[in-house]
Amino acid sequence: MKNATFRQLRVFSEAARHLSFAQAARALHLTPPAVSMQIKELEAQVGLPLFERSGRQVALTTAGEYVLLYARRILAGLKDAEDAVARLRKLEVGQLVIGMVSTAKYMLPPLLAAFHQEHPAVEIRLAVGNREQLVQMLEAGEVDLAIMGRPPKELATRAEPFAAHPHVFVAAPDHPLVRAGELAVKQLRGVPFIMRESGSGTRAALERFLGGEAANLNVVMEMASNETIKQAVMAGLGVSFLSLHTIGLELRHGLIALLPVQGSPVVRSWNCVHTQAKYLSPAAEAFRYFVLEQGEAFLAQQFGALGTAPPPPAPAPKAPRRRTRPPGGA
Repeated sequence: MKNATFRQLRVFSEAARHLSFAQAARALHLTPPAVSMQIKELEAQVGLPLFERSGRQVALTTAGEYVLLYARRILAGLKDAEDAVARLRKLEVGQLVIGMVSTAKYMLPPLLAAFHQEHPAVEIRLAVGNREQLVQMLEAGEVDLAIMGRPPKELATRAEPFAAHPHVFVAAPDHPLVRAGELAVKQLRGVPFIMRESGSGTRAALERFLGGEAANLNVVMEMASNETIKQAVMAGLGVSFLSLHTIGLELRHGLIALLPVQGSPVVRSWNCVHTQAKYLSPAAEAFRYFVLEQGEAFLAQQFGALGTAPPPPAPAPKAPRRRTRPPGGA
């Protein structure tokens, strides 16, 4: 493998992440044939196939899994070297790789746009996954910083909270529980419930909040996509528990309603996380300071007014009863 190039390792690592040459091509701004060519050249260097191909589906071979382990180490080491040189030169240039949980995609891009206006020389890449996937990216050194809720305990990281992250119970606007007044958690028993997948921060927050009551939920669907959950809720298929930052548009247009469950909203924190062993580049340090200084005010401006459920409409006044004279009265 001594003649393998960094380009080949990058393409291979991206293809292994997505298990799709087409998705790797989109992420790297290449064509699928270019990705296939780089993989074939790397396989020629290794002398063994790295992927098992079945139509458009690919899977790592045993050799591929071993090569991926070392490829990620090599690429992470190269990125650390680039960051160290940038620190010595004190330049805010180069590539900044930010990992984020899928829930953050509703609030982070506008914040990134504001950062990019101040630092146009920085090339920003995003890596999206659930909490477990993001922890793996941090451990492998694939991201400079991660925006997530609950920071990992299994890694030596520095986690800095920068904004409140409320989670709420939601339903279709015409759901009978919406106007039922304040709800006890026990009143959710038997109600069709749509749940995020295991490994997501949203599900972990719900299970901690419910405690033993989590086992009593009538889970009719389990989904990894906030968008799909929102569509199912709006269609009346069940109620759910979501980050407030994922439903701003739907709340503003009256497509989703908040359920007034006792103890909600469940407020967690957004954290900016990086591993303690990683030296941050000037670009990463600049983004870290930007998020810590401006993230809370930005989110409060965007979502602050949505934290309170609208009061139920007042009942229509009853028409006054007409008095009638008793038979034979005066």
